[in-house]
Amino acid sequence: MNMAITDGLALMPPAFAQGLDLWSSENGTAGSDTYEGAVNAALVAADADFGTCLELSKLFSVQKLRSMAQTPIVPGAYLRIRARVKAVAGNLPSVRIAGYAMSAAGHVAGRIETGPELALTTYGKVVTVEAIVGTGARGGVDMPWGLAPGYGHFGLDLTGLNGGVVRIEDMVIEDITEAFLREMMDWVDVRDYGAAGDGVTNDKAAFEAADAAAAGRSILVPAGRYYIGGSVTITAPIRFVGTLITPTEARIALRGSFDFPTYAAAFGDEMAGFRKALQALFGYTDHNALDLCGRRIEVTEPIDVKALSPDISSFSNRRVLRNGQFNVIEGPAWDDTTATSQATYATATPLVLTNVANIANIPVGARVSGAGVGREVYVRAVNVAAGSLTLSQPFYGGSGTRSYTFTRHKYILDFSGLAKLDRFNIDDVEFLCNGKASCILLAPAGEMFQIRDSYVVKPKDRAITSIGHGCQDLLVDRCQFLSNEGSMAATERSSIALNVNANDTKIRESRFVRFRHTLILNGSGHLIVGNHWFQGDDLDAAPRLPGLIFCQPNVQSAVTGNYIDNSTIEWTNEYSANPDFGTEYSFGGLTVSGNTFVSIDAAPWFTWFSVKPYGSGHFIQGLSVSNNVFKAIDGALERIETVDTTFAALDNSRMRNVVFEANTFNGVTQMTVNPVSLQADQASAQAVWTVAAAGYLPFGGWARNVSAIVAEGPITNAAGGRINGVPYVTVEQGAGKQAVTLTWQEAVKGRVHVRLRMDNPN
Repeated sequence: MNMAITDGLALMPPAFAQGLDLWSSENGTAGSDTYEGAVNAALVAADADFGTCLELSKLFSVQKLRSMAQTPIVPGAYLRIRARVKAVAGNLPSVRIAGYAMSAAGHVAGRIETGPELALTTYGKVVTVEAIVGTGARGGVDMPWGLAPGYGHFGLDLTGLNGGVVRIEDMVIEDITEAFLREMMDWVDVRDYGAAGDGVTNDKAAFEAADAAAAGRSILVPAGRYYIGGSVTITAPIRFVGTLITPTEARIALRGSFDFPTYAAAFGDEMAGFRKALQALFGYTDHNALDLCGRRIEVTEPIDVKALSPDISSFSNRRVLRNGQFNVIEGPAWDDTTATSQATYATATPLVLTNVANIANIPVGARVSGAGVGREVYVRAVNVAAGSLTLSQPFYGGSGTRSYTFTRHKYILDFSGLAKLDRFNIDDVEFLCNGKASCILLAPAGEMFQIRDSYVVKPKDRAITSIGHGCQDLLVDRCQFLSNEGSMAATERSSIALNVNANDTKIRESRFVRFRHTLILNGSGHLIVGNHWFQGDDLDAAPRLPGLIFCQPNVQSAVTGNYIDNSTIEWTNEYSANPDFGTEYSFGGLTVSGNTFVSIDAAPWFTWFSVKPYGSGHFIQGLSVSNNVFKAIDGALERIETVDTTFAALDNSRMRNVVFEANTFNGVTQMTVNPVSLQADQASAQAVWTVAAAGYLPFGGWARNVSAIVAEGPITNAAGGRINGVPYVTVEQGAGKQAVTLTWQEAVKGRVHVRLRMDNPN
């Protein structure tokens, strides 16, 4: 590279023979004094060493010699100014290359404008004095001028004792950029645009200038610590040898190299680099995805997304985090924060706790536990001044002042500080929680959070937690959730894979292994399709716990094509402040079809389906359990379904539209069918036949309706005569109301098939 050749720039100063009026005794600027007619300057025509040269007597403490020509200063270019000099008489001075930095506005102050001094020690000895000037503060550059100067007036200074006489050969200025940069360079160096790399000087402008000059090339950030004092966007590809220092709020958008490895190199630390990359992802970087490029990040503390993006309160544009691994490193940063406080709950304000003692120590996202509190209830907001907390769900235990425990788990990705987050996607990422950390804490509000094709391995407490409605339309697709408690008895585990407070969750084709509970779902419109969850243990005849828990009565949801292993689908209304049935819908809107249910070494009273009303008066008003396979291995089960009457029973007199049909039972003592077809045989003539449903009807339901009576063969009287009349039916007979009677017009015998129901079908 040579600017004189490639760009046609005039670098060489005029020869002395062209006239001393072209050489200034001051700074070289227009109007300054020249050496034309000066008493201490003369041309020598035929010096033995130099030919035509300038002879100059030193009269001042600094005898200046500056070219009046304007030598251009170009970003990224480096000039060497050189002169040969010899002393011929008088005192021996020192000599140095010097310049005067100029812009269109005038002199640019604060620049180094002199090179190293060289002492003349012998008369007649030719010495060479030189210095290098350029925009960047690089090794070997004597006068780094940065970007502000556009040109300079160059020459030399005589210093030291006055009275000496020297001769100076014509000066040479040449482009030596090639000494600093490769001959075929495809990058620009930020130092060439004024970057200091000292960790103190704000190099933001230098980075922006290098980016503007890149023009299709990449940017090199050489060794050093570069302080960037504000947000900056770099469009060109960039490579880091040195590292960056920035304020927390400064967003570094590396648009040409937007991936985790580049950010890790930029900040010299994986965690710091990921934080800045994620911060940039929430800006407008011309990218909607952050690629971890298969890299593993050692995570030493929770990543608080709000803290790294303090200027963002909510975000509603699609963003994707993909293709990498997070590995939790043990440390105190992952320890739970726990507080116990007395507080007052009133059913009139079901999502508020008031008069909360010690409230300043209760963080947003803390899980609430205590008498009358359902599973997975969280603190959504804290008002210290008012002494009140906003809850994710109501308590079922009624009004009163009680003591509650607030436990704040620590998560790898913590979005709880954002008011709202929409359309954030996690794709092909593995979270190695190592039993030390929970995984993802959702924002209090938001829609369409998705995690797909990912692994959550050994979370300490929770895999994905919702503290509000940030789970609206939550999507979990083709993921693996592996508990840290797999070797423990099911009843001793405490970890939860996922909870939901809002509607329309889609959990599809995912696998969950040995959590205490797998899915705790409030809201409605959920689709649970094609998953496999295990919750067994290695004990014989052991209790099993709920895996899928619906926490509101009317769910409008489907559980289809899943493999449900050693766990119960439990249906509750534990998120009701007034759990007794009132004007709301009761339990209904649930379809359970095409699933495989398995138990291994379970206690015989274990069931795969349980309804648990937390208040009185409830009933089922829409449930279909069909085309499922139920199989008990190493120990038969009594039946597949039950009502948990810990708090209340169901009202069998109001059951409506309940279907149990086309299911397969293996290792189950009592099949559950509704409507059920029963065969009644009467060997001796009787006027009243009793047909008992036995245990076929689900949930201990009553025999409320008979939809069909079909005789198989003739119905005959005691004398053997055929009777063509039909009986009338009386329902809800017997102590348990699980039988019906058929009353004939006379005593008859024979066989009939009776189709009866425990519900009203409409």
